[in-house]
Amino acid sequence: MVPKAEIHCHIEGAASPALIMTQARKYGVDTSDFLRDGAYHWTDFTSFLAAYDAAASLFRSEEDYALLAEDYLTSLAREGAIYSEILISPDHAERAGLSRIAYTNALGEGIARAQAATGITGRIVVTGVRHFGAAAVEDAARFAVACGHPLVTGFGMAGDERFGNVRDFAPAFDIAREAGLGLTVHAGEFGGWESVEAALNHIRPARIGHGVRAIENPDLVRRLADEGTVLEVCPVSNIVLKVFPDFARHPLPALVEAGCRVTLNSDDPPHFHTSIGNEYEVAQEVFGFDDAALAAFTRTAIEAAFIDAATRAALLEAMGDKTVAQ
Repeated sequence: MVPKAEIHCHIEGAASPALIMTQARKYGVDTSDFLRDGAYHWTDFTSFLAAYDAAASLFRSEEDYALLAEDYLTSLAREGAIYSEILISPDHAERAGLSRIAYTNALGEGIARAQAATGITGRIVVTGVRHFGAAAVEDAARFAVACGHPLVTGFGMAGDERFGNVRDFAPAFDIAREAGLGLTVHAGEFGGWESVEAALNHIRPARIGHGVRAIENPDLVRRLADEGTVLEVCPVSNIVLKVFPDFARHPLPALVEAGCRVTLNSDDPPHFHTSIGNEYEVAQEVFGFDDAALAAFTRTAIEAAFIDAATRAALLEAMGDKTVAQ
């Protein structure tokens, strides 16, 4: 089994149907509107967001969130993953009636439990929600810097890429950058290639969440390759959400051929009927990448991870050991 790593997954969107059913029984909630026959059910982007929010609403306590992170990272480890970064949103904490720090501490506890049980290493990327406005994103950045949790090592921005001007969000990223957090931002999914260019110009992140629409501008693709900006590509998500009509027109192979630094990720896996293992299988069986290429995706993810040098070296060493042991 090729070792795997994932650096783009929204933790509330990673809740398995089985876990959601457990939570629904706990709180006496009817899930038939969005969960049927043991799987999420939605028909378009609007209903996807509704299903996402409905599932997220079933996590209401610190133990709920600890269980969520533990369950997800443990599932990753079963598929051969050695590293995970989860994207978290303080806004979810407030909706659940928890403080931001209680929410973050609970997710950190879940990561620690999964590591103790399986050996998987995990970190946390705090995200602001773009369509909530620049002030809200800056507030999220200030929390990421001030929370002091040792597993919070990155800051990012998710939400509707079509909302606002990227330059308005630059101050939030400056706050995170000055504090030494790694930076990533969603762009080039629904916002087109222009959103990737704007992110590079105004935010200067180490990584771009998705970034696949950059393929529409050859000059931008060359810039990404030249600057070494890492793309957090989520192939199955892109097809399910109709960013591209089918895998034949997905730009993953073209981006790799152009020299871009690419990783494989699952985004909101159970909602898209995928997993990190499935993403690697798709890369191999649909796109034709061999084991060496798959291992290169993992190596890129670890090299781009928001971790200290000692942790990175240990993961790369572990990856080598696992690869040799196959």
